[in-house]
This record gives sequence, structure tokens and C-alpha cells, in this order.
Amino acid sequence: MKKEIIMAQNAPAAVGPYVHAVKAGDLIFTSGQLGLNPESGTLPEGVEAQTEQAIKNLDCVLKAAGYSLSDVVKTTVFLADINDFGKVNEIYAKYFTGETPARSCVQVAALPKNGLVEIECVAVK
Repeated sequence: MKKEIIMAQNAPAAVGPYVHAVKAGDLIFTSGQLGLNPESGTLPEGVEAQTEQAIKNLDCVLKAAGYSLSDVVKTTVFLADINDFGKVNEIYAKYFTGETPARSCVQVAALPKNGLVEIECVAVK
């Protein structure tokens, strides 16, 4: 199966040696998206604002490959503090509606750039 590298113009630059996403057949696997502002490269204050921006960044990556949030079948949400679970769910539920994707949500010791949330996904056409 041939793989295609996806780099989204409107998403923040990767903070390491990796790409925004890889498309393999009808599947796309995204890298984790922090809530970085794509223009300034900074994180907004608070987990709600970072979640909102992380999902917008994820959407930009998906759109660059011809996909949308409605094509997402699996997400993984990484939280710096599991106590933010409810706040993240409120924002997440605004973007993933109807037939929502499967999801894992875990607390991690730390995220790049001291982020509060990072989200990655798998989508299929």
C-alpha cells in the first residue's frame, strides 16, 4: 500500500521531526495536535481554549488530505491533568456530533511546550 505524506499549510508547524499526517489507502493517521495558534505558535490560556484550537488544527490537517472531522473513526486525547476531562468533553462534543468516533483519553506526565491537551486521530473515507 502506498503512503502519502500530508503537510497542512494552515496548521501549526510540527514541533519535532514528523509530519502532520500519513495517508495510506483510504485511511489517514494524524500526528497529535496541540492547541498551538498556527500564526503565532503560542498556546492560548486554559484547557478549553487549547482543546478548541487543537481540534481546529486537527480539522486543518484532515482538510489538507481531503477529509473532515466527520470521517474520524478514532481519536486519542492526551491530557496533562485528567481532572480536565469534563472541560475537554464539553468542547469535544461541539465538534464530534452524531455518530461520534471511538476515543481513548489518558493523562500523561507532560506534553510538548507544556500543553494541556493533545489530540490525534484516524479517519477513513
